Amino acid sequence: MSEQQTSPTGQAHTPRSLIVTLYGAYGRGFPGPVPVAELIRLLGAAGVDAPAVRSAVSRLKRRGLLVPARAASGAAGYALSDDARQLLADGDRRVYGGPADPAADGWVLAVFSVPESQRAKRHVLRSTLAGLGFGTAAPGVWLAPAGLYEEARHTLERIGCAGYVELFRGEHLGFAATADAVARWWDLSALAKLHEAFLDEHEPVLRAWEARGDTPPREAYRDHLLALDSWRHLPYADPGLPASLLPREWPGVRAARVFWALHGRLREAGGRFVTGPGPGPGSVAVST
Repeated sequence: MSEQQTSPTGQAHTPRSLIVTLYGAYGRGFPGPVPVAELIRLLGAAGVDAPAVRSAVSRLKRRGLLVPARAASGAAGYALSDDARQLLADGDRRVYGGPADPAADGWVLAVFSVPESQRAKRHVLRSTLAGLGFGTAAPGVWLAPAGLYEEARHTLERIGCAGYVELFRGEHLGFAATADAVARWWDLSALAKLHEAFLDEHEPVLRAWEARGDTPPREAYRDHLLALDSWRHLPYADPGLPASLLPREWPGVRAARVFWALHGRLREAGGRFVTGPGPGPGSVAVST
């Protein structure tokens, strides 16, 4: 795979995305910078060739997410930047369903105003809030479940847009029923299709593993990495809307069951491949 492998979730399994997923799943437990040769081995198991790995690493370095450093062996390698660690920590709460914020009932609102002379910032803000899973209540008024406040704050500060935005916590008091309002604020039909696409790609993989008695580390790692790479995008499109506000038989419930079943079956064996033979990065702690 020199450029990308398409995922039905609408997110391609690009080399860049797979590297981020790899670091998110295993990289924070690496004892030091990961040698480039090791990244090539680990991404090769998912079908990414060496030139594509090097190109993706260069792009992530330019974005400030990876920093060059020497591995313990003296080989050229890369470590996570502080910004990348913050992004992954924020992502953990989405991807792995971290502890709920006791003050997170209701909604967080982002209200922004950008001078016409800096209208490019307006596009950046809209794209960023949409990427965080915010819905649109009115022009310049975006909202999301209140548990996303900390991540929204970190992200707006990181992109240099905090000065244009005010954040509030609140509850919906009418006039429409909240479930009807949510159906206007988010495109629930499009979100349902993303969950269904995840199921189309990964539910057959789960069924195949359920029919097996063995769990070879390389295959487990590959299927776990691809499932996680698809899954980690979904909580940003569907930001954890309360079940009581969603249509019956919401496919996100089944998609979550499939992901967690694959995660539980493959995570440990996949970790053995990561720490496997060769000049690997050493013992890792797998994020859960």
